[in-house]
Amino acid sequence: MEITSRALEGNALGDVTQRPLYVYLPPGYDDEPGRRYPTVYVLQGFFGALPAWKHRTNNLRPTYLEMADELFASGGAPPCIVVFVDAWTSLGGSQFVDSPGTGRYHTYLCEDVVSFVDATYRTLDDRAHRGVQGKSSGGFGAMITAMMRPDLFGGFASHAGDAYYEYCYLPGIIEVYRTLRDHYDASFESFFADMATRPALSRPTDAEVLSTWAIGACFSAEADGTIKVPFDLRTGRIDEAVWARWLAWDPVRMVPLHVPALRSQRAIWVDAGRSDDYRLDIGAEIFVAELAAVGVSDVAFELFDGTHMSIEYRYPLALAYLAERLS
Repeated sequence: MEITSRALEGNALGDVTQRPLYVYLPPGYDDEPGRRYPTVYVLQGFFGALPAWKHRTNNLRPTYLEMADELFASGGAPPCIVVFVDAWTSLGGSQFVDSPGTGRYHTYLCEDVVSFVDATYRTLDDRAHRGVQGKSSGGFGAMITAMMRPDLFGGFASHAGDAYYEYCYLPGIIEVYRTLRDHYDASFESFFADMATRPALSRPTDAEVLSTWAIGACFSAEADGTIKVPFDLRTGRIDEAVWARWLAWDPVRMVPLHVPALRSQRAIWVDAGRSDDYRLDIGAEIFVAELAAVGVSDVAFELFDGTHMSIEYRYPLALAYLAERLS
């Protein structure tokens, strides 16, 4: 199905306001017309697109939808409605924040999508029965959404969510600077002009360059939509003012600013692979330590053997946890 978003009207990238939405209804939904269900909203990672939820990452692994079927049909968790949210942009993603550089994607999620789902399906329309889950950028989105909108969300699960930016972003910024310096005359414009002549993301450095520009669009765009990045293109020196705007979106640093919201959560799940490619295992550890420092200790936390990739099997584990806590 599709919904038309008022929040995304007039967005700076000119991206469409009519967005696809997948809504998974648990087994037995049609058999009990009087029953209402908790809801878990699932957020995609960067460069993710909604159709990917229906496709296998390889032929040996089931999709999220197949894993949800198995989970609920086996009685492994109380049934719930699962909503897969599209927050794609022409730069690859939105980080689920409101920004003049991309659009009002946080408002889109919290107002347009949640309102539509509650009006259309038999949800338990209360924050105590509504959770949010995601991996990578989606995990970041889950963390900040629960912190910023505790009136809507009473639980969240983050799988390798972006956190502690000194480790997850700065190493990539170094490589972006070198790539622009050595191949594109220190210019994002030259990079985009080159990428337009070939398949996007066809060179090893493309994803890092594009995602750095896109994160700048999400975190540090000016009011007129002008995108700022946190380093000098000619020298590589960190621009402290712009970097501070990125750090303001670091979930680790957001914890002390949202203590009541975090203490009110009925379910918190945090995990990451011990060998995460973007060092998000360390970010997860620091985030959980910050939670403990403000008195939030009821957290399901695990570092598992793995990297950033091929960890989709973690989704039903957290889904079961959220469904149990939010039922």
